[in-house]
Amino acid sequence: MRSYKSLLVFAVAILLVSFGSVSAQNFTDSKPERTIEQNVKSQILKLPRYEVFDFISFEVNGSTVTLSGKVRNAFNKGEAEKRVEDVPGVTRVVNNIEILPVGSLDESIRRNLYRSLSNTAGLSRYLWHVNPSVRLIVDRGHIFLEGNVANKGDYNLMNIIANGIPGSFSVTNNLVIDDGKAR
Repeated sequence: MRSYKSLLVFAVAILLVSFGSVSAQNFTDSKPERTIEQNVKSQILKLPRYEVFDFISFEVNGSTVTLSGKVRNAFNKGEAEKRVEDVPGVTRVVNNIEILPVGSLDESIRRNLYRSLSNTAGLSRYLWHVNPSVRLIVDRGHIFLEGNVANKGDYNLMNIIANGIPGSFSVTNNLVIDDGKAR
């Protein structure tokens, strides 16, 4: 009987020591600090009205962040600046984001471009997500494709489809072929 109690106490002690070492490992392995770039990107992607027809890029120079790109509404421009100002380590924000003009021609081009790309096999995956990997910017009849695609075939197909949209004047394909970031 006494040996059972000793064995039980010993087993409990071993379990407590092993759980204690696991817990200590979990608390000592801390994640590395996020960089300013990661925090700025995260804040931009969290904008509630940031959609497939908006594109915001940024550049970090020390503690100064310069925002650029084109958005459909003034809310995104102002909100992006506010959120980036709150990022730890940022002391100054230069907001060069342009607000796209309102117009029925641009809206028609956006609608036709989105529909054409969505209905093409394999390309809709770049547009569905909350934060799509491809952005479709239409500015006074000119189309700009921004973001990442997985391969050269998707890059070329998007370019061909965009060039066939009625009413558009030009297409600027700024897509990057990047297997790791595209969806």
